[in-house]
Amino acid sequence: MNPPQEHKKSSVRAVFFILGVLFLLLLLADLLLGSVIVPLKQIFLSVFSSEESNATFRTIVLEFRLPKAITAILTGAALSVSGLQMQTVFRNPLAGPFVLGISAGASLGVALFVLGFSSVFAFGVVTLTGAWPLAIVAWIGSFLVMLLVLYVSTRVNDIMTILILGILFTSAVSAIVSILQYFSNESMLKAFIIWTMGSLGSVTNAQLSVMAPAFILGVFLAFFKIKDLNAFLLGENYARSLGVNIISSRIIIFLSTSLLAGTITAFCGPIGFIGIAVPHICRVIFKTSNHLVLVPAVILTGSIVMLFSDIVSQLPGMQTTLPINSVTAIIGIPIIMWMIIKNKKFASVS
Repeated sequence: MNPPQEHKKSSVRAVFFILGVLFLLLLLADLLLGSVIVPLKQIFLSVFSSEESNATFRTIVLEFRLPKAITAILTGAALSVSGLQMQTVFRNPLAGPFVLGISAGASLGVALFVLGFSSVFAFGVVTLTGAWPLAIVAWIGSFLVMLLVLYVSTRVNDIMTILILGILFTSAVSAIVSILQYFSNESMLKAFIIWTMGSLGSVTNAQLSVMAPAFILGVFLAFFKIKDLNAFLLGENYARSLGVNIISSRIIIFLSTSLLAGTITAFCGPIGFIGIAVPHICRVIFKTSNHLVLVPAVILTGSIVMLFSDIVSQLPGMQTTLPINSVTAIIGIPIIMWMIIKNKKFASVS
């Protein structure tokens, strides 16, 4: 192996090591900080030695903060992988689950399920149906929008036109959701509005048991299509010349994106900007467009960004918790603005 390649691999390993350490520190900080500061010793005792831990601290760590931290990790990783796949398939740095309407499709599924049912059935009927129906309607909504985007992309070659249509899809979905809100009852409307602000702390253990398998399957499909994603970097004609089945590959990638973005949207609300910003952060710090590096990189970096966002949203030492959407917007918007100013053309991400 020649020295430049060996040096590049060493630098990639070094960056992964630094990010891994940062991930562990932020995970620990997320468990440590909040309205009540939990001593470091009690965190380890609560997780690894229940007999010696303080009962109050153990409840705080295991029942509230640890599930919320796991949710943050899954959310950041899932949205980042979704954004990376969309930017690669459409060869545009502004593509992402939020921009293309995937998150909006999942939101529509949830709105139809929650607000639509609330106008016919009692509140308890919806809340007692469990985690799976909520995830399923979100998957269906996101996948239908993805199929619509796929259909348009086969008819329109201009990437910016597809992005504009994605924004229009989002606006149309928002209009439908607004109509549902207008006719829904007060209690369900309040719950839905709070849901749209985004939250990591409201995810239950039952919902985590749905999120985790969906996340694993979505990420598995992303890893399964790494070679195809690399081929897409140089365009569909190049990918086709390498023997890539464009239609089937797109469907699998879109299925992965719908699973990841739809699941997160169902349980945490429509969280924006992470899916767009994190892939660009990884391209800058790893200096590569190889998805064999980028896919694990966005998983780790997305988790780090969401853990940091969760820490900020908690306002450590105070009783108030900010909507996670507000925090991710504050973090993501400057990165996107910097990207737009730095790059005058948005033809590709390669």
